[in-house]
Amino acid sequence: MITFIQGILVSATPLHAIIELNDVGYEVNIPLTSAEKLPAPGARVKLHTHVIYREDAQTLYGFATIEDRDFFRLMIDNVTGIGPKSALGIMSRLSVESLESAIRSGDIGLLAKCPGIGKKTAERLVVELKSKVQNSISGEKNSTQSVAGQVSPPASAHRDAISALVALGYKAPDADAAIRQAALAIGAGATTEALIKKALS
Repeated sequence: MITFIQGILVSATPLHAIIELNDVGYEVNIPLTSAEKLPAPGARVKLHTHVIYREDAQTLYGFATIEDRDFFRLMIDNVTGIGPKSALGIMSRLSVESLESAIRSGDIGLLAKCPGIGKKTAERLVVELKSKVQNSISGEKNSTQSVAGQVSPPASAHRDAISALVALGYKAPDADAAIRQAALAIGAGATTEALIKKALS
């Protein structure tokens, strides 16, 4: 099993990255939330991976953090109707912190807004994963290592900042995207207040 790939980033789009390792170019499928954290082409990058082997193909999926990869695995292994493509779509729409929060709170409406996910699939996400995310894959860890070698803000700060923007009238997906961008701009150890201030600036 290939658990990570580390090499030179040749090129990237919102859903794919090409990484050169030992003179071989590997195409890696990634969610938008990981693409946002990639360095510029030519820089070294590390992605945590999941490989799916089929008779006619071998597909590599990559993620900015171990927590993102494990959440991807959790969905495709436990939720009926969620395959790799659907899981990437879900993770491109919302961060893992927001997904876990929506599942714990039973927010079917928010989950149903993810690409290719209807109400029934959103309900299955909640029913089949709620008990598994009670202790949170992201947990209440103080930090998470990103693909660029930086430390992301605590998951609780990320969630609290999103909740604050929602309370101010933002739609949840927009709030999530704004806080992700703020976290990338601020860098390591961003507080809830700093994230909110940056997102609103």
